[in-house]
Amino acid sequence: MNFDSVIGQSEAKERLKALAEGGSIPHALMFCGPKGSGKLPLAVTFAMQLLNTTTVEHPDLHFTFPVVRTSKFDGQHKMISDDFSAEWYDLLKDSLYFDMRQWLDAMGAENQQALIGRGESVSLIHKLSLKSSQGGYKISVIWLPEYMNSECANALLKLLEEPPSQTLFLMVCEDPDRLLDTIRSRVQRFDVKRIDDSDVEKALVSERGIGEADAHRIARIANGNWLTAVEQLSASGENSEFLNLFINLMRKAYMRDIKELTKWSDEVSSFGREKQKRLLTYFLRMVRENFMYNFHKEELCYMTQEEENFSQRFARFINEANVIGISELLQRAYRDISQNANGKIVFYHLALNIIVLLIQK
Repeated sequence: MNFDSVIGQSEAKERLKALAEGGSIPHALMFCGPKGSGKLPLAVTFAMQLLNTTTVEHPDLHFTFPVVRTSKFDGQHKMISDDFSAEWYDLLKDSLYFDMRQWLDAMGAENQQALIGRGESVSLIHKLSLKSSQGGYKISVIWLPEYMNSECANALLKLLEEPPSQTLFLMVCEDPDRLLDTIRSRVQRFDVKRIDDSDVEKALVSERGIGEADAHRIARIANGNWLTAVEQLSASGENSEFLNLFINLMRKAYMRDIKELTKWSDEVSSFGREKQKRLLTYFLRMVRENFMYNFHKEELCYMTQEEENFSQRFARFINEANVIGISELLQRAYRDISQNANGKIVFYHLALNIIVLLIQK
């Protein structure tokens, strides 16, 4: 595996190659950038290049990632990444492009929330205290360090302040603001941009066998996110489910059908919090797309054919009188869900307020 397997990102690849060849690599790099841009593939490939290995299962390459507690572990066991090493390597071997939803599915997490806990910091300290098996770097790849609890974060801070000999930390972060300021101050940030549409399009044609016309449309919808591009290839994917829920919400709100809206909010509140957040993000995108479509700016719209078919009839209901109100309502719901608010209350409140906002002209 080499940088050729990373989609696009020519500038980031060149910067990493220059770091490796220059020999002055910071002891801690934090890869930041939009979801689906290839931060993890870049970090893992960079680590493999430094270790001169072609496999992710290398004795000097250590992975840390959020985990959950499943029924096969008793309540006294402190969960660590090694408890799910088989699932992790299976996912890596399949593709270096995946997100938290796919990882939760791989762990069989159901509606649990993953985290990196105190047990992980103890395990990591032990691993990095050992000598390198090859006499070179020991590399710790930490996927989504923002999921660390306070105990683990403080332990990691001590490691960053006094790193073990020849140890390199590569963090892959999607929400760096959730990390301790002291951690952020001790790492060198490596920003990764969204993937260029042309690179997404080329990869869809060469790797997935998609026709050029379809690849062009999917690349525009993906907006630099390879995960979104792959999701568009499946009509039965999560986005299709979210579209049906969006349509149902808007139709029942327009009809002021409180009974059906209650059923809708009960259904959505049964989802895990991560899925609820993805749902609200999708709703925000659909509001934006319909607003643009309503003003006949089709060239600025990024929708699937199924989404556009609905928007042809619905877009007129999203206008300058309510677009800000609906967007703010969805953003508040996202914030509340992120802060562990009661899902039934959040989504029922959302549904009732959509009734009021839809009638504004």
